[in-house]
Amino acid sequence: MELNEYACLDAVGLSGLIRDREISAAEVEQAARAALGAVNDQVNGLARAPFPRALSHGVGPFTGVPFLIKDSGPMARGVPFFCGSRALGDGIPAAEDHELMARFRAAGLATVGLTTSPELGLHFATEPVRTGPTRNPWDVTRGVGGSSGGSAALVAAGAVPMAHGNDGAGSLRIPASCCGLVGFKPSRGRTPHGAGTGFGAFGMLSEFALTRTLRDAAHLLDAVGGPGLGDAFSVPPPARPYAEEGRRGGEPSCLRVAVATGAWSGVAVNAEVAAATTRVGEVLERLGHPVEAASPAVDWDGVVQAATLEATALAAPFLLAPRRPPAHRMEAVSRVVLAEAAGRGAVELVAALNAADQVTRAIARFFTTHDLLVTPTLGQLPAPHGALDHNAEERGEGRSTTESWLRALFDYGPFTVPFNITGNPAVSLPLGMSADGLPIGVQLVAAHGREDLLFRVGAQLADAMPWWHRRPAVFAGS
Repeated sequence: MELNEYACLDAVGLSGLIRDREISAAEVEQAARAALGAVNDQVNGLARAPFPRALSHGVGPFTGVPFLIKDSGPMARGVPFFCGSRALGDGIPAAEDHELMARFRAAGLATVGLTTSPELGLHFATEPVRTGPTRNPWDVTRGVGGSSGGSAALVAAGAVPMAHGNDGAGSLRIPASCCGLVGFKPSRGRTPHGAGTGFGAFGMLSEFALTRTLRDAAHLLDAVGGPGLGDAFSVPPPARPYAEEGRRGGEPSCLRVAVATGAWSGVAVNAEVAAATTRVGEVLERLGHPVEAASPAVDWDGVVQAATLEATALAAPFLLAPRRPPAHRMEAVSRVVLAEAAGRGAVELVAALNAADQVTRAIARFFTTHDLLVTPTLGQLPAPHGALDHNAEERGEGRSTTESWLRALFDYGPFTVPFNITGNPAVSLPLGMSADGLPIGVQLVAAHGREDLLFRVGAQLADAMPWWHRRPAVFAGS
């Protein structure tokens, strides 16, 4: 299989060729390894060398399609994970599969490697000390976002058609925006959160994947969706497969669309980013949907307070481990978050839960009068490396707190985290490009459980504002 042919196919296309015996799964895996070799030195998206052989898998809708998993999980039995930290040395082998990993295997995905992530997933930049910065294939002087940054870089560069990521404050959608991908965050309870994850970081963490096409996201969600046995959260199953949404005859009727380009925190939004979002609203209006400038009432202080819940959940496995990683090997912000989480009492957690509840109720009210909210995904263009510096304390530039760090992150990405708190489904689509040729993601948000609506509207926008023809400077098929 020629590298250019491989890199230009999505997962559904590859699986069709394998299923029809036009090419073997072994040939596709060989092409994936060649693609990883062609681009990884430039983007630095692998957390370790590729696996000697693909992880075992079953026969399913994606049999033999190459896949990557993020360094912070879903944990795969026997695979050492690092969570982006040099403090874990040679890594900690997982004792068993995360429920989502078991579903990836059952779907037939051939997992060939582990992708980079910032330490503890506490960052919107994938630049951990352990591996160094992951570079953006559109412009290697810029970052890829976080925390699913390695997956985003390698999917955008054509190494694999899709890769696992998870999203606790924007960690699928922000890398998707930076790298020109589809970043789909399902509703709370749509995918399994697994055991030992603090109830899926108090319900704020969604597990899924980064893809180049919307149809890959739909087919994958059909394959792996549904809560896990004993999960704290669930959502009613879809009326029909997501892969059927957006096909002929499935166009959404007139939707009440709100467009918001101002950040709830009050931080300034890049003019090109705002303009790209406005253009999407104009296209939706031409497609027959009534559009207005409107926004939910979001208490930003409540958002930040609620986000401390997730920081506590991310720190908990390190604090509960029989042997804690050596503090001097952890990065500066990680040490602060771990120390503050260890001292956080039950009353503080209840107060943060109450703040999350208030944010959730306000946004739920908004979706009683609107069907779709359109916002930027990021407030800015992809940041240059080092712009979001999480080790300033080590250089004597002042000590951060968990709250000050979260506020700094959310100044860069102010549009995604409210919908982790509320559990709404949201997707970043690569609908804009800057004058300098950088991708701009636009976020669509729907009411809880309405992934079907996002797939249908997304399909309309993909037809009206196509992105599939765009290729970054670093691309395996070049």
